[in-house]
Amino acid sequence: MISVITSDRFLDHDTGYGHPERPERLTACLNALKKSDLHPNLNWLDPRFATEEELLWIHSAEHIANVRQMAESGGGFLDPDTPVCADSYEIALLSAGAWLAAVDEVLGDKRSAWVLSRPPGHHCERDYAMGFCLFSNCALAAHYAVRQYGIQRVAVFDWDVHHGNGTQHILEKDPQMAYVSTHQYPFYPGTGNSLERGDHDNVLNIPLPAGSGREEYINSFNNAIKPFLTKWNPDLLIISAGFDAARQDPLANMNLDAEDFAELTRGCLQIAPQLLLGLEGGYSLQALGESVVAVTRELVNCESTER
Repeated sequence: MISVITSDRFLDHDTGYGHPERPERLTACLNALKKSDLHPNLNWLDPRFATEEELLWIHSAEHIANVRQMAESGGGFLDPDTPVCADSYEIALLSAGAWLAAVDEVLGDKRSAWVLSRPPGHHCERDYAMGFCLFSNCALAAHYAVRQYGIQRVAVFDWDVHHGNGTQHILEKDPQMAYVSTHQYPFYPGTGNSLERGDHDNVLNIPLPAGSGREEYINSFNNAIKPFLTKWNPDLLIISAGFDAARQDPLANMNLDAEDFAELTRGCLQIAPQLLLGLEGGYSLQALGESVVAVTRELVNCESTER
């Protein structure tokens, strides 16, 4: 069984009319999975809340207080792209906690886990929110894995079309953490050039030009990403799974199809037999649904082959 960690509460994070990070994104993912033939292979789980003490592993007390106070005051904007409503602080804690629950599934129960939550997290830095992201869900999960399970090495592969500046910022100084990203470049948020290597040669950025598609991504994975991750030999491999590199996505200019995300997943499963995947970006509802199903099918097929 593949664990899927989600909650209807994630739909209550109200970003306002016309905002691309909208509740329908999550609904599209969930409906596609539930209508697929994979549904019997999925173990649907409720998330838990991350605690403020856990958030302090990676965020400043000032940042946490700022998000909480903005929500308590009825909502507003943490930056021009990042709105919150009255419920957003609590929902962001639940979104972060969903990633922690997924660590328990992968490391505790030895099964791959999908986190389908919002708000996303990979742009959020230690001290401030940006790019639709309130807390750094993925970085928190990496720290939780080391603290809770005593593992030695965690790797993150971020295939969102935008560079995960927040995840890299938090992980790059830690010798137990590695961060890998493929992303459109130059593009928001402007970070992620190939010279950024981390403090321990633990960062690999692969900036790709607009218009890149299957050939560029798969060649990058086979020639650079897979060797880097294999050498790192992670005890846990986390995928920041944004699907805005899809050709239908309205916010970016890449040309991946659902099967291309599935092939990247297949390659990752050759490095780690169980994966933690968490939803980041992706703003075409059709591409979201198709891609989540294609990736999940790879997880199910891998589990069946192992048996």
